[in-house]
Amino acid sequence: MILDIPTAKVFRPLLAPARYKGAWGGRGSGKSHFFAGLGVEDALAFPGENGGEGLRMVCIREVQKTLKESAKRLIEDKIQKLGVSRSFRIFADRIETPGDGIVMFQGMQDHTAESIKSLEGFHRAWCEEAQTISSRSLQLLRPTIRTPGSQLWFSWNPRLKTDPVDVMLRQGIAPTGAQVVRANWSDNPWFPAELEQERRDCLRDDADQYDNIWEGGYITVAKGAYYAQSLVRARQEGRIGRVAAEPLMTYRAFVDIGGTGARADAFAMWITQFVGREVRVLRYYERVGQPLSAHLEWMWENDFGNHNTKIWLPHDGGTHDRVFDVSYESELRKANFDVTVVPNQGKGAASARIEAARHLFPSIWFDEEGCTGGLEALGWYHEKIDEARNIGLGPEHDWSSHGADAFGLMAVAYELPRSPGEKVGKKRPPRDWRS
Repeated sequence: MILDIPTAKVFRPLLAPARYKGAWGGRGSGKSHFFAGLGVEDALAFPGENGGEGLRMVCIREVQKTLKESAKRLIEDKIQKLGVSRSFRIFADRIETPGDGIVMFQGMQDHTAESIKSLEGFHRAWCEEAQTISSRSLQLLRPTIRTPGSQLWFSWNPRLKTDPVDVMLRQGIAPTGAQVVRANWSDNPWFPAELEQERRDCLRDDADQYDNIWEGGYITVAKGAYYAQSLVRARQEGRIGRVAAEPLMTYRAFVDIGGTGARADAFAMWITQFVGREVRVLRYYERVGQPLSAHLEWMWENDFGNHNTKIWLPHDGGTHDRVFDVSYESELRKANFDVTVVPNQGKGAASARIEAARHLFPSIWFDEEGCTGGLEALGWYHEKIDEARNIGLGPEHDWSSHGADAFGLMAVAYELPRSPGEKVGKKRPPRDWRS
């Protein structure tokens, strides 16, 4: 039997045999349609001319409570549209393929080390919504699908770079024999007008989520994050990209101090320059549990310790480290840095930092490569919500808050008064920081 299956160009690398096949990207790319069609094609080709065994394929999600959450309906539709219904038998919970093969639909969360053995001898495993597949599930599944010529397929909309499927197929060295493609709506020649309108509406009404939903980007901006709209606007205006340092100008480092104990908070630091009315954010640095000497070594290695670098610390920069009985302020001064400790702004300090940062954002330019981790922190920094009462409780203290606090310190320091009578945080027109 010869089938005519229209295939978008982006998926052609996945037509050749490969142990691992992956397709990631945004909504509307046709990833699921491609793998559903490929499963039907393989099922028809598998018995061979001599009537060999049929294809055994399992379609997997991390959690599957009902078949409505599975790819069963999509595969059924492909069978109908390709006109091969006579070759398959469709039941309520499975699809039987030519040569006494089978397509099953299961949730990995229901499997144990013993039950997964039921999938030994299967030829294909297709993981849908693979961004939710856990490390445990991958560890169980990969060695189980092991018949000669067997394949593991993954289709997913990226969420976080730490998701196990991304770590396996996109970060570092991929498994031997892996073929992975990125597919977005723009790669789909049959992208429907209805989805095009949805895409445009998302770009207009939910811009902070657009890149993740439609372009396959990681979730770098949490919905409702304090700086969500500011970051989207900065990217749209080209203020996130490649930013060069002015070699003769002062570097300004803004710090949120951590500690050296086993449970210490992260030490976070932004390296910036104030050039005219621009704030150029050049590098972001973050470490956990390291002594001050390690942070200074990084600065010297990156030429930020060999120039006229000025450092701003939060109000607790003058207090002693719990492990080493010295203060950050005193040790930085010993290292010949010009150090300023920003006074405690008292109650509402976090809100003041956020307000100051939002006010300053239109003047800020980020070097994307040097500030990747910091941009992720700013995009995630959000308010903690009491869900029972539906009220905000102030900034959530999590992995993102250290970078965000150092960033807010920069904005507050930018607005610090130069005359004794001015209040800290008072708004003023942008100044020329050429000195």
